Amino acid sequence: MIVVLTGGTGGAKFVDGLSRVVPHEDLTIIVNTGDDHEWWGPYVSPDIDSIAYVLAGLLSNERGWGVSGDSFHCLQAMQTLGEPAWFSVGDRDLATHLLRTRLLAEGRTLTEATQTIAERLGIRARILPMSDTRVETRIATSIGEIGFEEYFVKRRYQDKVNSVRFAGVPEAQPAPGVLDALATAEAVLIAPSNPITSIGPILAVPGIRGALAETSAQVVAVSPIIGTAAVSGPAGALMSAQGLPVSIAGIANAYDDFLDVLLADNSDRESARDFESHGQYEENRRLQIHCTNILMRNSEDREAIARTVLSLARQELMAASAEETK
Repeated sequence: MIVVLTGGTGGAKFVDGLSRVVPHEDLTIIVNTGDDHEWWGPYVSPDIDSIAYVLAGLLSNERGWGVSGDSFHCLQAMQTLGEPAWFSVGDRDLATHLLRTRLLAEGRTLTEATQTIAERLGIRARILPMSDTRVETRIATSIGEIGFEEYFVKRRYQDKVNSVRFAGVPEAQPAPGVLDALATAEAVLIAPSNPITSIGPILAVPGIRGALAETSAQVVAVSPIIGTAAVSGPAGALMSAQGLPVSIAGIANAYDDFLDVLLADNSDRESARDFESHGQYEENRRLQIHCTNILMRNSEDREAIARTVLSLARQELMAASAEETK
């Protein structure tokens, strides 16, 4: 079984690549829910929806979120009625949120609601929210503390970020199946997602980070940073706000207690050599940094990265097993 931790548009692209080379039944995808919020009443889970849509062949490649070919008649009507319209929910997308909201109102957990939606979309992979407990990513900015979607979508991540916190996380527990998946995985893959607001909330759920440190599987991450900038989005600003350098060293530091292999871009070869030679990781565990093209411009790029990550995970697992038998 291949386990993936993911969130955001980069995560959806990565899962798309994996779905082309791994049988869907062998994929378990643990998804960030820190972006979840209510919109006009319905409960929206943006990252879960993006993973569901990409696995169902419905994701809009043009936008990187939502349903391909969707219409926006409801959005336009709500705007006419004077309701907020900064969060662009399409009509077919809205149907997913309405079903989820009804299932939750009937007493289903988020895990159960996600499973129902996945089954109805014909998805064979297992999609797990990080937790059934509500955890909300909150961004402290120059205008005050706001939710992630307001920061990211409404205000287009232009505000200076002072800090990030995950409201509700002390009371949260991993969703059913999450810890078992990490314990029994053949490989654990960290998508090229924002380490602060896409992967960070998952790691903040009590028990998950420890499970990653203890798993016998190789843990391989794809960097969302090239040079000193994010491939897309506000990862750089958020990393700086949390005291991490905006570089592959910052990614390595964010995952320092469980990461075995980091896949970085070819342009970061020198940075990778510097990081490895200075022994910054020596006290905790051995980190291998492998460089290749990590930009996912098309389906071929996504598939190539997926194959590379799986190959690296298997190579490291074989090397670790050989070391143990000596």
